[in-house]
Amino acid sequence: MQIRRFIQCDVFTPVPTLGNALAVVVDGDELSEQVMQQFAAWTNLAETTFILPPLDAQADYRLKIYTPVREVLFAGHPTLGSCAAWLHCGGAPRQSDRVRQECGIGIVEIDISNPGMPAFIAPPTRVRSIQESALEAICAALEITPGQVLHTAELDNGPVFQVLLLDSAESVLALDSSRVRRPAFRSIGVLGAHPPGGECDYEVRHLAPSSGMSEDPITGSLNSALAHWLQAEGRLPRAVTVAQGTSIGRHGRVAIEPLDRRNVKIGGQTHILIEGQVAL
Repeated sequence: MQIRRFIQCDVFTPVPTLGNALAVVVDGDELSEQVMQQFAAWTNLAETTFILPPLDAQADYRLKIYTPVREVLFAGHPTLGSCAAWLHCGGAPRQSDRVRQECGIGIVEIDISNPGMPAFIAPPTRVRSIQESALEAICAALEITPGQVLHTAELDNGPVFQVLLLDSAESVLALDSSRVRRPAFRSIGVLGAHPPGGECDYEVRHLAPSSGMSEDPITGSLNSALAHWLQAEGRLPRAVTVAQGTSIGRHGRVAIEPLDRRNVKIGGQTHILIEGQVAL
């Protein structure tokens, strides 16, 4: 057992304690995967991360990401939160305005040129059609009528999401998340547009997420996949702000900025709430 630096932070919110909490073990070297998984189960947060020395010479650090039940290859709020924790604890990137994180899907770049709004470059997303039977099951469980569904897709950027674009943010917020549970349903993403002129452009919800929770507060990987999907279909002509977590009392805000035809940035604020040590 060793004393290691520990951070607990809140990600993707301008209001501390109303975002998505993340536990970060800053000195994760030499921990076994079994111990990492056990600690992630103990923290009981959506994700717990462990920062390790990089294996890739291009990376500034390597990240292992665990839900309470399994390891995941990539996740968005652990990426921004772990980067903030690493910098807070004295991490120095090779490039002053950019951190390169090595994780299960490879190198993820994080733009830190704006200290108040760091943003990662969204990893590539594979877009497929949802199987008709799966779509029917989702709509039946959530009582979504055919007229409410504008577009659908299955998106894969490490995690796999079955997503539905509905006719409005109001329709998204009206869904009852208790009607979908694992293992019958896995990761369902729903989004709908807010009326023009408001603070946020879209409302997003992540139902039956793979972490075992019924609804994830704010999901960077889902918003990353949605951004690539909207961009590929010509529905992301400008930067937008996404609200998430509204239905469960959170104040999540995700900034999505298209860079060119293939690249998009996913940004949000992180707040360091707890700093200390953990014996692992």
